[in-house]
Amino acid sequence: MFINWSEVKVFIKPGSTDMRKQINGLSILIEELLGEQIFSGSLFIFCNKPRDILKILYWNNNGFCLWLKRLEKDKFPWPKNEEDVFKITTEELKMLLSGIDFFNAHKKLKYSKAS
Repeated sequence: MFINWSEVKVFIKPGSTDMRKQINGLSILIEELLGEQIFSGSLFIFCNKPRDILKILYWNNNGFCLWLKRLEKDKFPWPKNEEDVFKITTEELKMLLSGIDFFNAHKKLKYSKAS
């Protein structure tokens, strides 16, 4: 498994996903619900309702890779808004896998002038 981390795109599907789905079922979700291309080499991340299991699916040259991470304790931070697909950075992926909730972090403020 070799991933060019400087070029890979990472997408998450907010809300819960049925973890009984395997490669074929998750591929359908990616193309139909998320509107993304499964063969793009992007990583697609799904989480179950209790937020203790993540699945990551991607296409690698000649086949699919499916990763699963199950927490024995604690929960993954996960957005509940099921309407949008989120694109995250590889740094945010590292934070997600470490349990850091960047979804609710302080947002950068942009002002055009002082009032």
